[in-house]
Amino acid sequence: MKIIPGGVTAPAGFRAAGLHVGIRRNKLKKDMALLVSDVPAHVAGAFTQNMVQAAPVIYDRRLCQNVGMCQALVVNSGVANTCTGEQGIHDAEAMAAHVGKSLGIDPSTVAVASTGVIGMRLPMDVIQSGIDMLVPELSYSIDAGVDAAEAIKTTDIYKKEIAVTLEIKGQQVTIGGMCKGSGMINPNLGTVLSFITTDLNISSELLGKVLKADVVDTYNMVSVDGDMSTNDTVMIFANGMAGNEELLETDDDFPAFVEAIRYINRAFVRAIASDGEGATKMFQVDVSGMPDKDTARHLAKAIVASNLVKCAMYGADANWGRIVCAMGQSGVKFDPYRVDIEIASVAGHLEIVKHGVTTDYDEKEASHILSEKQIKLKAHMNMGDEMATAWGCDLTYDYIKINADYRK
Repeated sequence: MKIIPGGVTAPAGFRAAGLHVGIRRNKLKKDMALLVSDVPAHVAGAFTQNMVQAAPVIYDRRLCQNVGMCQALVVNSGVANTCTGEQGIHDAEAMAAHVGKSLGIDPSTVAVASTGVIGMRLPMDVIQSGIDMLVPELSYSIDAGVDAAEAIKTTDIYKKEIAVTLEIKGQQVTIGGMCKGSGMINPNLGTVLSFITTDLNISSELLGKVLKADVVDTYNMVSVDGDMSTNDTVMIFANGMAGNEELLETDDDFPAFVEAIRYINRAFVRAIASDGEGATKMFQVDVSGMPDKDTARHLAKAIVASNLVKCAMYGADANWGRIVCAMGQSGVKFDPYRVDIEIASVAGHLEIVKHGVTTDYDEKEASHILSEKQIKLKAHMNMGDEMATAWGCDLTYDYIKINADYRK
């Protein structure tokens, strides 16, 4: 696998565009993106587990389950199209229909996504005129992919995109992606919009299997603030234009594709954690030595989602009692007096707990390690061989400022 420049337009046959069309008041911020494949692409998706689900989530889930093919995606930021009743579904359908008409393609193969303020209806006149503005701007260029990645942001500080190449069945295959996520992030997705494109020839069913298996260890393991969104959407589109024979699960090259998807999604969740609203640090939690994977995941998520742990990270405070407390209230059974905890960063590493009891560590050295921008917390439970990883960020004063002014 080789990392290359670009994002969603890196694979063959994908065009994109991103513009400010008037949904958001700030004219300097792009607010609408369009992604188009030259041919219908196989599609699979993963969506929010929140009981309250946005109209585009309901629409896209149906598309993935009933159609299985997608040729275009339209995304708006600024308005979430959530809690808008049946009219919200009609508006999502109207977005797709207008894209289909403008591109001359089947509207049933058009996906839609929205992110922004909950409870507001989409300004459909602006949406439709925005689609009309985007179509002539569609391009295969890297810059067009950048524009699309910029347009799907809300409170994100920076765009998130990636592209890689690898060889599948004797053909060079490219995978690209763009993602947004900064706040309202909690394990099991969270205000995440992630769109992955590939020119690989693979079925919708196998795409769905790969994505479902990967999401549990990537997007379901990231936390910024403990709030789960209503709009979370991860979709992958495969148009087959690389020209390889269809990739099957039994093929020797299948693990390489799985690993490439894992690499991309891990890169995105790390970027989301680093770009958390008001964040100054990203921290990774590794829980090892558990008898099974699920309990390891549960403990890692409990630590990364703890506001007290997040505050300790902000203050560069090795207050390990908060880590143990977070694990203890997770519902997972373990022996506190078998737990070892280590902190690490580019500044060094330090074991601060051994068999559930503090070590004779130096507080200044610990604070120095925790003052870096990227930190690791490692908890070894000494109960088995399974491990899991979660990602999060510190909780700062700026998080409150950003969310207090979110609708202004």
